[in-house]
Amino acid sequence: MEQVRLHAVVHGRVQGVNFRYYTALEARRLGVVGYVRNRWDGTVEVVAEGERSLVEQLLAFLHRGPRWARVERVDVQWQAPTGEFRRFEVRY
Repeated sequence: MEQVRLHAVVHGRVQGVNFRYYTALEARRLGVVGYVRNRWDGTVEVVAEGERSLVEQLLAFLHRGPRWARVERVDVQWQAPTGEFRRFEVRY
């Protein structure tokens, strides 16, 4: 099972629509670790590590978002995992 690290920046109407909350729920459901946080420019940043197929499922969710979100674009970088995370958290 290949382990990967995803760094994603989600653009669109993604703040104030529970994006972080639902991203954390989905990541925890999948067993992926890392974090989600709002950025100053109105985007949402996600860093996630885990088995490639599970992280790809989280990425598919990021392209949709929760019902109230409007995702315009997701910038994606695949990186080598660092193993620094023990769980998935919302950062403020």
